[in-house]
Amino acid sequence: MTKTPIAVLGIDLGKNSCSLAGMDTTGAVVLRKRMTRDAIVTFATTLPSCVIAMEACCGAHFLGRTLALHGHTIWLMSPENVQPYVKAQKTDDRDAEAIAEAATRSTMRFVSLKSEAQLDLQILHRVRERLVNARTALINQLRAVLLERGIILPKGRINLMRRLEELMAGDPAVSARTGALLADLRAEWAGLDQRIKAYDDELAALTREDEQARRLATIPGIGVINATALLAAVGDGSAFAKGRDLAAWLGLTPRQHSTGGKTKLLGISKRGNGYLRKQLIHGARAAMPHLAARPSQLGGWLQAMLTRAHPNVVVVALAAKLARIAWAVLRHEKDFDRQAPVAA
Repeated sequence: MTKTPIAVLGIDLGKNSCSLAGMDTTGAVVLRKRMTRDAIVTFATTLPSCVIAMEACCGAHFLGRTLALHGHTIWLMSPENVQPYVKAQKTDDRDAEAIAEAATRSTMRFVSLKSEAQLDLQILHRVRERLVNARTALINQLRAVLLERGIILPKGRINLMRRLEELMAGDPAVSARTGALLADLRAEWAGLDQRIKAYDDELAALTREDEQARRLATIPGIGVINATALLAAVGDGSAFAKGRDLAAWLGLTPRQHSTGGKTKLLGISKRGNGYLRKQLIHGARAAMPHLAARPSQLGGWLQAMLTRAHPNVVVVALAAKLARIAWAVLRHEKDFDRQAPVAA
């Protein structure tokens, strides 16, 4: 072990072995090691309390929680924010050094350390999303099979289901072999529906049990799926100084382009958590009609927006506002007041 005190320890995580780079208070590298994950925990117990920095990747949250128990301060960073500090001829040792150097920057943005409960929620959402994607692929396959036989199915999952039941009941345009095939695909569809509903019920039960999730559910456009997805991604929102920082992290804020002294707003950046951004936009699209019809501050803002912008643009703007409202609800620990003034 080095005699020089380590102020920042950068760890480049690998599946089995990891590279370590320790810096003192002056920024000089005083330690370079390569260890397994178990050896890192043992080594950390011999170190005085210091900052341990890692990239937010697979296994970082578990190792971070373990090292935090030994009195260390854990900072996780997005890999794209670490990359500019990597020297030429990239190696694992230089990656660890870059991680340590990036952690010393006062303007660096850090990723909040996720708890085991948050990771469990994240797993539920990922499995559910995989099933939803499989169901969508199956529905598209059904449409293609029938289109090749001259049968055009209506838009919408419910309308498709009704028409499919009619075809399976004995439509002369469908042969016996095709009918059997449709029955098999319909049975697979029903199985996916049942599995998705089971996850929906589990997420609903978690929402009823969690106080923060119940508060989020009071926001229009934030249902069970969005409330639990927000908790899984941002926790109590303490990683963000303001609600607009959360909206920017989700990629819901417009990009700006300046030319000739004039600033022009372009499309949204689409950076950050794509799954949560998609769910917020879906929630905003579902809530926008009845919100715009209400005589409230939020309704008045939507009505004014709809007079000068395309509805799709307004939906994204509403999703960004919902993200800011969700941050305020989490940080102030209060239910959303539908009649309260909402900043434009």
